Amino acid sequence: MLVKEIMSRDLIWCTPSDTAQAAAKLMKDRGVGALPVVSDGAVKKLEGIVTDRDLCCIVVANAKPAEATRVAELMTSSPVTCTPENTLEDCEKLMQKHQIRRIPVIDAQGRCIGMVAQADIALHAPAGMVAKTLAEISKTLGPAREARAAV
Repeated sequence: MLVKEIMSRDLIWCTPSDTAQAAAKLMKDRGVGALPVVSDGAVKKLEGIVTDRDLCCIVVANAKPAEATRVAELMTSSPVTCTPENTLEDCEKLMQKHQIRRIPVIDAQGRCIGMVAQADIALHAPAGMVAKTLAEISKTLGPAREARAAV
């Protein structure tokens, strides 16, 4: 199965200049835990990804003002990505290796055209593979991720 068959195409995004408050409200209103960060609404060139965890660990935990903190300060630049032609197995391996729950899908020009989430994997992959992916993603944070969470 290919990523293009399971990815979410109803893209919800933000830009680096948006505030943390706007990103959090968008996540809440749309029921998502991450937003791709794109250059603008027309081109949608992927610049990063911001998660609910970024908002919690960087803004809330450090008492930063959400209405004045820009997404650019929180986002993970150069996130792990996949293409529509990657296989579901490729996507799962990326999630396992990098301990991530969501992967932006980009086209050949670097434009964000969708997202694959852990839930998409759970709904479409064989049960054994889902269990392995969940176990790998859920391992204790590595030093790099712990350092990022402490920022």
